[in-house]
Amino acid sequence: MSEKLNDSNNERLPTPEVADEQYEKAGEDIEKRAERSIENAETRTEKAKVEALEQAISVERGGAEKKKARNAAAPKRRNISKKERDASFQHRMTHVRSNLSAPERAFSKFIHAKPIEKTSEVLGSTIARPNAILAGSVVAFFAVLGVYLIAKNLGYALSGFETIGAFIVGWVLGVLYDFFRVMITGKK
Repeated sequence: MSEKLNDSNNERLPTPEVADEQYEKAGEDIEKRAERSIENAETRTEKAKVEALEQAISVERGGAEKKKARNAAAPKRRNISKKERDASFQHRMTHVRSNLSAPERAFSKFIHAKPIEKTSEVLGSTIARPNAILAGSVVAFFAVLGVYLIAKNLGYALSGFETIGAFIVGWVLGVLYDFFRVMITGKK
């Protein structure tokens, strides 16, 4: 019985020459599979590149089409005439004044009268500049404080013009500051 088992085991085992052939075939198969996987990876990479480029092109075209659609849908801007602007302003003021009390309404009508508004705009852009007023106030405060302390210690009386004069000097300094800032930076 043991002989039968040994004989059957021997039949199953390949001879060394057959084993070498099978080993070489397996090695060749592995090399072929590796070459095919490298080729497949290269072709997959190329396909992915082509797909990415096609998608990028379609996105660009879609973005351009969306921009064109937005521009076509957006209303075209036009210049608004002075009459239209004035009519819009009057309509808005009427609406706002309807919510005000009688004295506030009268004051609003006075302030928004054409001559008053124009005068206010001219003064605001020339004399009543924010930096000029601020500089005038600060200089007036410190100058009058200094003059008052000195006059009190020395026994002199103040005339009242000190505040006005100091404010004018500070205002001139503020205007000069604005002028040179605009000249240097170019920004208003």
